[in-house]
Amino acid sequence: MVVDTGRVDGYAALRDYAVVGDGRTAALIAPDGTVDWLSWPNLDSPSVFGAILDAGRGGSFRLHPQVPFTSGRRYRPNTNVLETSFTTAAGTVVVTDALTLQDDHPLGPARELVRQITCVEGAVPIEWAVEPRFGYAAVTPRVQRRAGSLIASHQGQALAVSAWAAGTPDHRDGSIHGSAVLRPGPGAMIALSYADLEPLVLPTRGECEDRLVRTTQIWREWTSERTYHGRWRDAVVRSALALKLLVFAPSAAVAAAATCSLPESIGGVRNWDYRYSWIRDSVFTLNAFLQLDCTEEAIAYFWWLMHASQLTHPRLRVLYRLDGGPHATERTLPLEGHRRSQPVRVGNAAAGQLQLDTYGELLQTARLYAARLGRLDGDIGRRLAQIADLVCRIWREPDAGIWEVRSPPQHFTQSKMMCWIALDAALDLAESGLIPRRHAERWRTERAALASFIDGECFSDRVGGYVRSAGSSEVDAGVLLGLLNGFRPADPARLASTVQAVQRELRHGPYVYRYLSEDGVRGSEGAFLACSFWLAEALARFGRPDEAVPLMDDLVGLANDVGLYSEEIDPRTGEFLGNLPQGLSHLALISAAAAIGDAR
Repeated sequence: MVVDTGRVDGYAALRDYAVVGDGRTAALIAPDGTVDWLSWPNLDSPSVFGAILDAGRGGSFRLHPQVPFTSGRRYRPNTNVLETSFTTAAGTVVVTDALTLQDDHPLGPARELVRQITCVEGAVPIEWAVEPRFGYAAVTPRVQRRAGSLIASHQGQALAVSAWAAGTPDHRDGSIHGSAVLRPGPGAMIALSYADLEPLVLPTRGECEDRLVRTTQIWREWTSERTYHGRWRDAVVRSALALKLLVFAPSAAVAAAATCSLPESIGGVRNWDYRYSWIRDSVFTLNAFLQLDCTEEAIAYFWWLMHASQLTHPRLRVLYRLDGGPHATERTLPLEGHRRSQPVRVGNAAAGQLQLDTYGELLQTARLYAARLGRLDGDIGRRLAQIADLVCRIWREPDAGIWEVRSPPQHFTQSKMMCWIALDAALDLAESGLIPRRHAERWRTERAALASFIDGECFSDRVGGYVRSAGSSEVDAGVLLGLLNGFRPADPARLASTVQAVQRELRHGPYVYRYLSEDGVRGSEGAFLACSFWLAEALARFGRPDEAVPLMDDLVGLANDVGLYSEEIDPRTGEFLGNLPQGLSHLALISAAAAIGDAR
């Protein structure tokens, strides 16, 4: 029997995805119980399940009733453990999903996805199919039976499918499947164990059940230590949990998103790989960790940032791999793309761009770290001083800007603002004795030159605010980031007038677009969620908190049913666009909620 799962051409809507993770990778799960995305062993590894990018060939893990159903879902309170309820005429079953967290068992699996199926009432027939396709769907694995489990393997990769009370698994053409009728009682369980060039561990049901319980406990213990208790606590806590899924535990790097190449417009070409850590996000990341009392994560992230940037010192890359590497070669894959949105890209060519704002982000992060968490190591201090020296030499160059345009470089206003912030932070750190101050007078001179350039070339009297680039008349929401990070004009009135210009030109209801001009890439895009939260924060911080509150209420309401955000939203349809869960959207929510609370 074919069950209608509400998909279009085999694809679930991006708004419909929930995510589970374990600090190393993440899985995206649709309301029909299908795992459509999972890269193993790590977040930035090639996919094992990639149906979100190619419904026909990408691979997935389907699990749902064999009869017509409706579904609803939630996270177990204060966790990243997902529960999906399937209601049918025959009864109700609940599927509980988790990428289990590592325990102290010396022989536990390196990676494990556990799916527990419990019948609440009735007698419900279920079916399931595991269709792994290694290497971004390049390989259909060989399947063999071993010790009661079925093993899908290719070269050094192996994935074990272990099932209990879920029917006798069978296999065909590289796929493993089964079915069963479930009644109230202990229920069924399916576990996927993964190994890459290491021993493959086959778990027992009891071990999987214990790890599921322990995973729930660990998430709840972590959440109980979060310190925000304001108006939007539920949204902030969910954002914190989403952010925690993007923290790559082995290095403490924070990925921008869990996915790659999801389109910014359906059928369009703006499809990028976001499984890297952007320097652009560093201030928001450290600030969010500190606001939520995630001191351990804040310290670890700062030291990862210092390690990664040392590899290219004094120059900064726009982004770094999760292991700290500086290269992210971009290539296209022979996949259909989400709802035929091509090309499908992995890697990101933006890594090689010049983005001057990154220097401001790094030094502002160091200033924040030093102010809240203590002194800087002497070697770090010397490196930061050398970066400030570099900013003095290069700030006059055009760059690709925060939005990574692929048109000719320009003198972007936000980039110049962040260079000003870089030198301002360096002077603060020097005054505190945390970095060498032998070039402080030059930093002060160049900071003044930057202020003169920004106020003279990047402000438009006609627009009434700072514009996108020197001499232009276009408005860019990115300038809000420069203001929020601390750029201060000689005339303070320009802060409020710039916020007003962004509202007038780029805001449509709760939605804020990044900009409206060409950027060297064909196709359209949706409204950028982080910009909407930046606007809410700017309203709060620049004297208009009463306007910020209803905007924030609206933005919190734009999350999907389990509290997650993508990169963008189509204002006409509410459809999610771009990669998800998007770290910057959740970071901006946390920052805005804290700022509005402080302002009120």
